[in-house]
Amino acid sequence: MKASDRAYAMLREDIVEWRLVPGTVLGEVEQAERLGVSRTPLREALARLTGEGLATAQRGRGVVVSELSLDHLGELFELREALECKAAALAAQRGDRERFVALRDRLLAAPALLTDDDPQRSEYYALSAELDTAIDGAIANSYLSQALEGLRVHLARVRRLAKDDAARLRQAAVEHASIAAAIAEGDAPLAAAATAVHLNNSMNHIKSFHTPPVSLHTPPTRPQEEAIHG
Repeated sequence: MKASDRAYAMLREDIVEWRLVPGTVLGEVEQAERLGVSRTPLREALARLTGEGLATAQRGRGVVVSELSLDHLGELFELREALECKAAALAAQRGDRERFVALRDRLLAAPALLTDDDPQRSEYYALSAELDTAIDGAIANSYLSQALEGLRVHLARVRRLAKDDAARLRQAAVEHASIAAAIAEGDAPLAAAATAVHLNNSMNHIKSFHTPPVSLHTPPTRPQEEAIHG
């Protein structure tokens, strides 16, 4: 792996996982030393992060981790609804129905894994990611796939705003099953509608933990590890 790619991947993960919180200055000397790369590949990595919106250049400070607030939540979910509802509709028109039938059945069984005492969250997250992958593969639209990929990195940060809640994950699993079922049936309007319901519930869940608004300069406690559809 190229040094610039390695630096980019490490910085990206640190930002998404809140190890580098909003407003952190990404000093070239400090970060190059920490990541074990020279300043040239580090600059390339910072340019990529800035292009993705994870970092921003500020006069007098250099490159810093971009801010994240609940004000951004509505904007992100507006875009998320536009992209994901369209993707679900296309998947219903173009996807392998047997694959989505199998996903529906597994998602319907998922709530049993998500107990309050010992929820098997990693298994559920992997299954949710499978649904994302199946939809991405079914839409057969490289531009839409690229747009979804760009959005997901920001959603990975946003999902950390929600507390770890097994009850919400059980509900989300049922919602995911409804999406998979609609796609399996080839019902594009229903697939889009089921996706919209899920996204609205996800946004309301995040907001419910942050009234009044909280400062997002420090990572939330008990970060949510919900997948994109979470």
